Amino acid sequence: MIVLPRLYPILDAGCFSNTPDLLTAAEELASAGVTLIQYRNKSGNARVMLEQARELKLRLASVGDQNPHPIGAQPAPIRAGHPHPDNPIRLIMNDRADLCLIADFDGVHVGQDDLSPESVRRIIGPEQWLGVSTHNPEQLREADLTSADYLAIGPVFSTSSKDKPDPVVGLEGVRRARQLTRKPLVAIGGITRANAASVIGAGADSVAVISDLIREPRKSAEEFFRILR
Repeated sequence: MIVLPRLYPILDAGCFSNTPDLLTAAEELASAGVTLIQYRNKSGNARVMLEQARELKLRLASVGDQNPHPIGAQPAPIRAGHPHPDNPIRLIMNDRADLCLIADFDGVHVGQDDLSPESVRRIIGPEQWLGVSTHNPEQLREADLTSADYLAIGPVFSTSSKDKPDPVVGLEGVRRARQLTRKPLVAIGGITRANAASVIGAGADSVAVISDLIREPRKSAEEFFRILR
């Protein structure tokens, strides 16, 4: 079973005006000690997605080389029995299993409207990480039976990161999800420094954060680390 860090940043390309800003945010997160980042781009432009993904891989490898043990860093999450990668930062591709392989990412995260977890697993193989989003107990039970390495539950709170968000599950939804699976559980949706501790207290292993890391990414991530100790 994998071990997730408390903080799971999601870099949504739609939150940045250009690629350089996206890359700078990624470098700042890495410098703060982040060890797991998901790259999300809902534009549908595969060429742009691949270019950004490859550049993220290159830039973050360079950050790891320059600062392999940043202050406040959490241990690089690994699958039991497998060695640490040379790059201490794992990169997860949202939705696109094909681009995950081409860009040499470390895993894929899929939603309810994407390829099925088992279809993705056949594409990426047994070593890459696979995460699945769920929004209610029924979806979580189904995902728990798949080969997914971790499950996500949300939105926990109201969120502006999606045009048509699913109904809010609240902290009670996190508690219920924790009872239904032994797999690592990621909570997502409206999570900020003000409420992150309560989400972990409800049973989540990790919090996925988008909006509250956009402004001053390094400083924000360091504050999350202090809160989530």
